[in-house]
Amino acid sequence: MSASPTVDVFELGSEHEQVVFCNDPATGLRAVVAIHSTALGPALGGTRFHPYASTADAVSDVLDLSRGMSYKAALAGLDLGGGKAVILGDPATLKTEALLRAYGRFVQSLGGRYYTACDVGTFSEDMDHVARESSYVTGRTVAHGGAGDSSVLTAYGVFQGMRAAAEHAWGSTSLAGRTVGVAGVGKVGRHLVGHLVEDGAHVVVTDVHAPAVERVLAEHGSGRGAGTVRAVGSTAALLAEPLDVYAPCALGRAITDEVVEVLPARIVCGAANNQLAHPGVEKALLDRGVVYAPDYCVNAGGLIQVADELDGFSFERAHQRATGIYDTTRAVLETAASEEISPAVAADRLAERRMRDVGRLRGLWLGRVLVEPRTP
Repeated sequence: MSASPTVDVFELGSEHEQVVFCNDPATGLRAVVAIHSTALGPALGGTRFHPYASTADAVSDVLDLSRGMSYKAALAGLDLGGGKAVILGDPATLKTEALLRAYGRFVQSLGGRYYTACDVGTFSEDMDHVARESSYVTGRTVAHGGAGDSSVLTAYGVFQGMRAAAEHAWGSTSLAGRTVGVAGVGKVGRHLVGHLVEDGAHVVVTDVHAPAVERVLAEHGSGRGAGTVRAVGSTAALLAEPLDVYAPCALGRAITDEVVEVLPARIVCGAANNQLAHPGVEKALLDRGVVYAPDYCVNAGGLIQVADELDGFSFERAHQRATGIYDTTRAVLETAASEEISPAVAADRLAERRMRDVGRLRGLWLGRVLVEPRTP
C-alpha cells in the first residue's frame, strides 16, 4: 500500500488539515480521505464509492464533502470534526471484501483522526468488512453492534427541516396537501417519501435508476398513507410540475442558475450534499423568494445516528436528537430573516461561530492538559 498524491490540492485553495491518497494495486483500491477540521473533535464522514471521470474530480468532490461535514457537525452540536472519503471506481464491479478490508487498513493508519461510515455506494454491510481492519468505523449493521442504515434518520431529519421551512413559508408545519418533488429516491429519498405520504403530501418522484422508482411506487403508490405518490421520467419533467417543495436527494450541485430560473417551488429542502452549484446561487434563490433550507443543516440526521454509535448506540436517543433539526433549521431561517442574509450564509455563520469559539476553548483545555501535570 502506498500514499502518493496525484494532484496538487494546494492549487485548489484548500483550507483542509490533511488530504491523504491511497493506492492498493492488489485489490484495485484507489481512495482519498480529506480531513477538513478537527477543531471540535475527530473528523467523521462517510465513504463514497463512485466511478469518477478523473482523480481531479474525485479530489474536488471529497474536498467539498469534507468541508460540508465540518459545518454539519458544528451546526448539529456534535463534538466532531469534518472528514470524507471517496473510493474511485464502480462499486457494482470493483467492490470486494478484499478491497474494503484494504480500505480499512488505510483508515486505521490515520490513527483515529478520521472515522468513516456509509455514503453513496457503500452500505452498513460494507462497514462491517472495513471494521475487521479498523477501529474507526461507524454505521455498522445492528448484528455487529452498529447503528445500522443511517439513511433512516437522514430522511427523518430532512423531513423535520422541511417542516420548519414550511412553517417559515406558510405558517404551518404540515405538508398535507402540498406537492413535493423528490429527485432521487435511493436510500434517503425513499424514506423521505414515506414521511411525506404519511403527512398527507402529494409526492412526485424521479430517479435515473428505474428500480428505485418502482420500489417507491410499490410501497406508497397504492393509496397507502394520507398522501399520494406518482413518478415522472426526469428532473426536467419534475421541475415542470406545480411543486410547492423541491427536494434534491441525489448527488450534489443540483441547484444551478438554470434550475433557479424555472423552479416552481417556494421551498428547496433535500438530502443531497452540496446542492448549490456555485457561490451566488443562494442569492438567486433569495431574490426569487425561495426558502432554502441549507443541505448540511437538514441532512445531519445520518451523522447524528452514526455519531451516537461512538457512545454505544441508542436509536431512541439519536432519534430525539435528530428531531432537533427542526429547531436548528428554524433558527437558521430566523437568523437569515433578521439579518437580511440568505439561509446559506446564516447557517455558515452559526457553524463557523461554534467551530471558532468551542474549538478555541477545546484547544486551550487540551494545551493545559498536555503542559500541566495532573495533581496526584
